[in-house]
Amino acid sequence: MRMEDTICALSTPQGLGAIALIRVSGPDTFTIVNKVFRPFKKGVTLDVEGYKAHFGKIVKGEGQSEREITVDEVVLTVFINPHSYTGEDVVEISCHGSVYIQEQILKVLLENGCRLAEPGEYTMRAFANGKMDLSQAEAVADLINSETKAAHQVALQQMRGGFSSEIKELREELINFASLIELELDFAEEDVEFADRSQLTELLTKIKTAIQRLLSSFDTGNVIKNGLPVAIVGAPNAGKSTLLNALLNEERALVSDVEGTTRDAIEDEITLKGIRYRFIDTAGIRETSDKVESMGIQRTFEKIEQSRLVLYLFDAQKATTDNQRLAQVKEEIHKLNQQFRQQTILLMANKIDKADEALIQSEFGNYENLIPLSALTRQGLDDLITKLTEQVNLGLLHSGQTIVTNLRHYDALQKALNDIIRGEESLHSQLSGDLLAMDIREALRNLGSIVGEIDVDQDILGNIFGRFCIGK
Repeated sequence: MRMEDTICALSTPQGLGAIALIRVSGPDTFTIVNKVFRPFKKGVTLDVEGYKAHFGKIVKGEGQSEREITVDEVVLTVFINPHSYTGEDVVEISCHGSVYIQEQILKVLLENGCRLAEPGEYTMRAFANGKMDLSQAEAVADLINSETKAAHQVALQQMRGGFSSEIKELREELINFASLIELELDFAEEDVEFADRSQLTELLTKIKTAIQRLLSSFDTGNVIKNGLPVAIVGAPNAGKSTLLNALLNEERALVSDVEGTTRDAIEDEITLKGIRYRFIDTAGIRETSDKVESMGIQRTFEKIEQSRLVLYLFDAQKATTDNQRLAQVKEEIHKLNQQFRQQTILLMANKIDKADEALIQSEFGNYENLIPLSALTRQGLDDLITKLTEQVNLGLLHSGQTIVTNLRHYDALQKALNDIIRGEESLHSQLSGDLLAMDIREALRNLGSIVGEIDVDQDILGNIFGRFCIGK
């Protein structure tokens, strides 16, 4: 990304619309726009008329006579550096939403010295010009992509600098002690200690606790950002597809009395109480000689492995009338709990409207996560939804605590934690100051990489901003 260039791009979604917005940013913004903009009010000069909206027309030359023709009547909004999104001179052109008009205005700007912006280049320039740090820049992309209330709330809090402030506070405290330890190295021959080791131990413990708290929030943050994968499993004809349809409130999966109808996983998403859930209807688990059905059952176990939450359905009506089936259900639940220890398994006693509920409660009452329901009549569905939302720790969100949602941030925090732990071990073992200084420097580097307060590898920056849409 060449920062000396003046860039332009469409900042509203491509395609037909009532209004489109084209953004121009860079050192030659006013020079280029003045060439093609004719204000209806005489005497308007863009570079001294900042923070105002100007009505006029975009023009272009035509033929050898260079006769001006009007492309569109537009409204220009002017921002003078450094008080703009990018920290540069910026002009935003609001034109009519015709695809042809958008293309013609961009063409005119390119002919007069602009180049098309690359994905994320406006936000990249905002970061480079100190308008936001790196974690705030990443939060911009999260805010654009947020599809739920919770995701929007977390992204907005991070974009406003909540996460950045916490990281910067940790670094500042660590830098103060790091400078004293580095000073000791300069006076190594005098055997002088400038840094109080007991205070440093307390500081490292405090920072370790803060980092561990941030790391523990990632499970919640990842669910808020990417949704919670939920596998619906059980024997054939337990009502898995009916439950999926009931949750989605549409006929998404084919329902039949014939066993083994679902041969492959069917996935769909729904937002419940501000959290996105990705429900996966799977093939019924049973012994079978059918090759295709066996492949579907194998995929069922793969989907369970990928899920955070498992809804195990069994036919309560059949279980209360068939002792053999009752024993099989208990055995299957035991196997799932043994095989998938990382997943939370909710036990769904389906078709409860046709079963002996008292018997089900007596047989499975010791299961904390038992939910009697009827997917067909929607009885017990509200209890299931309540149980689902309980699986996400929204208390962190409501308390205003910082929630880590970005895998890059999680990785940097984990490395910083390892550095702090090594630093504690160096202190307890009374190792030399240069080893302690090395651990603290690494912790500072890893924490700094989150907010961009160190030289960040260009490949990392390219990966971060390359995922933005063009025009942002």
